[in-house]
Order: sequence, then C-alpha cells, then structure tokens
Amino acid sequence: MPGKPKRACIVGSGNWGSAIAKIVGTNAARLPQFDDRVTMYVYEELINGKKLTDIINDTHENVKYLPGHKLPPNVVAVPDVVEAAKDADILIFVVPHQFVRSLCSTLLGKIKPTAIGLSLIKGFDRAEGGGIELISHIITRQLKIQCAVLMGANLAGEVADEKFCETTIGCRDSRLAPGLRDLIQTEYFRVVVVDDEDAVEVCGALKNIVACGAGFVDGLGLGDNTKAAVIRLGLMEMIKFVDVFYPGSKLSTFFESCGVADLITTCYGGRNRRVSEAFVRTGKSIKQLEDELLNGQKLQGPYTAEEVNYMLKTREMEDKFPLFTAIFRICTGHLNAKELISCIKNHPEHMNSNLIPQPVHSKL
Repeated sequence: MPGKPKRACIVGSGNWGSAIAKIVGTNAARLPQFDDRVTMYVYEELINGKKLTDIINDTHENVKYLPGHKLPPNVVAVPDVVEAAKDADILIFVVPHQFVRSLCSTLLGKIKPTAIGLSLIKGFDRAEGGGIELISHIITRQLKIQCAVLMGANLAGEVADEKFCETTIGCRDSRLAPGLRDLIQTEYFRVVVVDDEDAVEVCGALKNIVACGAGFVDGLGLGDNTKAAVIRLGLMEMIKFVDVFYPGSKLSTFFESCGVADLITTCYGGRNRRVSEAFVRTGKSIKQLEDELLNGQKLQGPYTAEEVNYMLKTREMEDKFPLFTAIFRICTGHLNAKELISCIKNHPEHMNSNLIPQPVHSKL
C-alpha cells in the first residue's frame, strides 16, 4: 500500500472490536504507511449516566466490553458510523452479523470508493430465496468494495492480554494482503494469509454451531471423550459443507488457525459453549441466557445453526449433516439435549464400511 498513509476505521466496539482496536491503534501509530488516527464506531450507550464514547475517549478504556485494558490514545471513539468511516481506506468490520445489512445501507455512498474491507464477523446471513450468504459478500455487494476476512483461534480477552495466538486472513487479492497483514500482525498476534477467502469465512461461522454441541456435552456431563467426538464430527461436517456449497476450496485451509484451531478453542473457551452448557443445566431459553450472561454481546451459534438449517432444509440435506441438524433442533426446543448422541451415533462418518481395515494376520 504505497503512497499517502492509509486511514483505518474499526466498525464495532464489542470485546473483539476493542481487542483488535488495541492492535490496530498500536500498529497505526508506529508504522509510517498508516495514518496515526484510528476511528472506532461505537454504538452509543449510557454507563452510569455518561456516554460510552466519552468514557472511551477520556479514559482510553471500553469499560463495558473490554474493562481493564487500555486502548491506544490514537483510537478515537465515534458514535456516528458515517462520521467514523467517511475518510477510511481500510474498514474493519466487527459487529454482530445481524446488523451488517443495515450498517452497509447507512454507509452506502458515504465512504471512499477506493476503500477496502476486512470482515472479522463470524456468521452467515440468510439469502433471499433460500440458502445463506457470506458476510464479506454482502459487504462487497452493498458497498461495492473488496472485502477480505480474518478468522482464527482468537478469544478476545486473551488477545487483549497479549497472550500469543495465531490468526488467518483470507484475501484473494495478493496486492492487498501485505498491507492488511502489517496492520494486524504483532509479536503476539501472528498472521498467516491464504487466498481461500470463502473457506476461511465459512470456518469462522460453522465452528460456533459445533461449539454449541460441545456446550451441550458439558451440560450433560458426558466428558472429554464425547466432546472430542463432537469436535471431530463437527470438523468433518464443516469440511463437507464447504465441499458441497463452496467447491474449489483447499483442505489445507482447515488446518490453519481459522479451522481446527478456532474450532478447538471455541469448543473449550467460547461464549457459545458457555451459554449452551447453561442451557442444558438451567432449562432457561437461549435468549434469556444471552441476556443474563453476555453483558450485551450477541450469541452467534444458535443463529448460525438456524441459517445453516434453512439452507440444508431447502436442499433436502439435513440427514447429510446430522450434527448441525441436531444442534439446531436442540437450540429451538424441538429436541431434548439428551438426544444429541443418539442423533450422531449413526453419523455418515461412522457408516463407511470401506474405511474399516481388514484384520492383519500375525505369524507370531
């Protein structure tokens, strides 16, 4: 990205948005190819009678979504998304996926035509007429800009604590990749760039469904062996889903941070797992637990499970993805969580007799 320093805007300010703002602000301040000032769109809220944007700009701390962590002083909280984004060359989207369409509608015609996007949003949206649509595709279509994606085993609190982790950027355009990598990478946050953009994004969405299954296992007290089986079968369904609906992707992508690493960490440490465990233990609804446990954050897994099921149902493929289907039915109250294992005992991955090795006859 040669020439005039590039300006970055972070569209969103939850815990993940604030954690990435810490990285982007630090890199923008130290690297000459980026403008020092980083804007961060903050949905305005009152905290003890004071505006959240004022608190962030005065104390350099998002006291609601990332308390205890100082943001760089060059990160400026802005309550108007158009004002925050209008001069940006790089728009980093990190909001719940349910709000993307309305945000894009608001921004249409109000941003630089040369701007590029980077989506950190893990989820799908429902396409008109059936199926699902990737968030980066919505951003590209509605705003008429290129949009890469970033997904990985990146629990926000650990990133903010500067504990070492990896992430994956999916970017088809090799000219844009170095600039995006430089803006994001630090000594503790290591970036691998691949061109398999769709598979990177699909992994980031689907792993939240599997994490719900892991949470059900925890809630039922079934142990780590059972959870490992759910994780493995979940990975197989993720690979199969990409193969069916996004053909041409690379198997190697599933072994990047966006794939197996993100799946594992989310199934042991993420909010989808935590809420799903509480769902089994308490009998409360997903919505009620989301309100009680997440401090205003949104849960992605159950919504993504619904969107994926909508796609599978329209293609008459629910039986090909029994884990995704069972998790959806449990989340919506159509199946008791105790039935999870029954639903996957006859999983296609267990039924392929061609994979059963023949006995080896020993002469000993």
